[in-house]
Amino acid sequence: MKAQSKAQQKAAGAALSAKRGDTKVKDLQGASKQMYESMSEKELDEMASTDRKGKPEHKD
Repeated sequence: MKAQSKAQQKAAGAALSAKRGDTKVKDLQGASKQMYESMSEKELDEMASTDRKGKPEHKD
């Protein structure tokens, strides 16, 4: 699944970082915490690697 907004892509990146152990899970909040709990590392990697060019800041 590809990110549909810059905010979604950033949240996926934060969740992916926690999944890999680079950041602490307790530092996550909001969407990134939900993504961490509900998505696999592969799904997060796909979403986080989406190109930001042409994406809105937030999805309507």
